[in-house]
Amino acid sequence: MSKIDELIGDVEQWAEDRMILMHSKPMPQLMKTMSELGELADATLKNDRKEIVDGIGDVLVTLIIYSALQFVTIEAALQAAYDEIKDRKGWLTPEGVFVRQT
Repeated sequence: MSKIDELIGDVEQWAEDRMILMHSKPMPQLMKTMSELGELADATLKNDRKEIVDGIGDVLVTLIIYSALQFVTIEAALQAAYDEIKDRKGWLTPEGVFVRQT
């Protein structure tokens, strides 16, 4: 088992132990993810490295719980996203935005 698989399992167990998986619903968990993304954006604007690392972790925790509530594994979601983007072609604007070639 890889370290990431172990950590995902630990987060899922943490959420189960606290009855989050039993009593929560996807929408409130998604709203928690949005809140954590806002905190990550704030840390990024401030270039606060410690809070950026914490924010990325918090977003991942909320997404792991959200995906468990939706009965979708993180691996399946990531695989589906990668399969969608792997052959995309495009370019990067001077502002750093990827523009997909159609």
